Amino acid sequence: MKSATRRGLRVRVGGAVASGLIAVGVSFAPGATAADVQSEQWYLGPMQAEKMWKTSTGEGIKVAVIDTGVNPDTPSLKGQVLADEVPEHVAYGATDDYAGHGTTMAELMVGTGADGGLQGLAPGAEVVPYRVPLGNELSAKEEKLAPTSAEAIKAAADSDVRIISMSIGSAAYEPEDEAAVKYAASKGKILVASVGNSGQDSGYIEYPAAYPYVLGVSSIDDKSHISDFGQSGNYVDLVAPGENLPAYCNGNFEKYCHNLNGTSFSTAITSAAAALIWSAHPDWTANQVTRALIDTAGRKWPKDKPTATAGYGTIRPRSVLADPDYDAGEPYSDPLRKENTQEGEKLVTEIPPASASSKPSAGATAPSQGAAGSSEDKPAAGSDDAKAMAADASGDGSSTLWIALGAAAAVLVVGGGVFAVLRARRAN
Repeated sequence: MKSATRRGLRVRVGGAVASGLIAVGVSFAPGATAADVQSEQWYLGPMQAEKMWKTSTGEGIKVAVIDTGVNPDTPSLKGQVLADEVPEHVAYGATDDYAGHGTTMAELMVGTGADGGLQGLAPGAEVVPYRVPLGNELSAKEEKLAPTSAEAIKAAADSDVRIISMSIGSAAYEPEDEAAVKYAASKGKILVASVGNSGQDSGYIEYPAAYPYVLGVSSIDDKSHISDFGQSGNYVDLVAPGENLPAYCNGNFEKYCHNLNGTSFSTAITSAAAALIWSAHPDWTANQVTRALIDTAGRKWPKDKPTATAGYGTIRPRSVLADPDYDAGEPYSDPLRKENTQEGEKLVTEIPPASASSKPSAGATAPSQGAAGSSEDKPAAGSDDAKAMAADASGDGSSTLWIALGAAAAVLVVGGGVFAVLRARRAN
């Protein structure tokens, strides 16, 4: 980890050194044939992206990307980045990506694939960029001007974004960050973060993934084996593709590097999956979208026994989109209420009351319903030690826990009360 800064510990990009992802193998410049880069996105076929896009492309959903900034001028992101919607007090450098990491994550989420760029899983969605100091990339002057992660999360919570994607991680607990996360949850946002890349034996999950109300995501490879580099523990909630993928080599945006690994990728893809589901069901709450991700996750183990390496399983958004009558359950019932308690006790803490704007906006519209494929998703197979998980026939897998506000919490928060809960410890 990097050294501490003003206002807390520096965070690093999940799955990468702060200066960018480490490349192994060849690289291709944007503008090369689409097959060059997009063929590396091996998960698009197995997840049946083309079929999902007949039902939902993520239209109407905004995703906050808290990262190294997002370059809105790459071919794949033109028209996809809502730079004007970043609140002024946290807007410094939002569109000046100093490492290429944030732009890669944005392309994986909403990229159009134009001119040989990365193809986003939710190309109809849009991103709102936030640049925070990661590693030692920024000068001392730039760090003072840039928002902290807590400031960025709170600003996103006060906006009309529905999903906050954070492919970043730190070993240090920061009370300001936890407070910001709880505030965002009280506003009805889904928060997604990478669990870290220090390995399954590291003994901890990185923050913000380890905070309550954050969906922690680890990685699988193209054989649906749990990635050895993905950190394991109590706060792994889902797994998604995170190995052998392309990303910008650096902040020059001259080329993509290939065969990269990291839970950063998994986080972006999971955020995009949530956008697909929420777009198809714009009146659902964060609880319902979360429940849909959990209930349809690919796993071999019982749903009530999430594992330390894969949580509830591999994301399978197509399973939701393929069923126009899918029942996501009660809107204000926490699908992970058990996990949101610590030994059955509730932790009382101050959370600002949620306003009416915390509910899904009425203006969001879903794309027209279309065929989402007729083949049935099959449950993934897993090894006894949960270190490997075979994907279903369609390649979709699933996992884990997410913390959303439960019925009791929602009532108290909306009423201006103070209430929050912590996740229960999970056996490894």
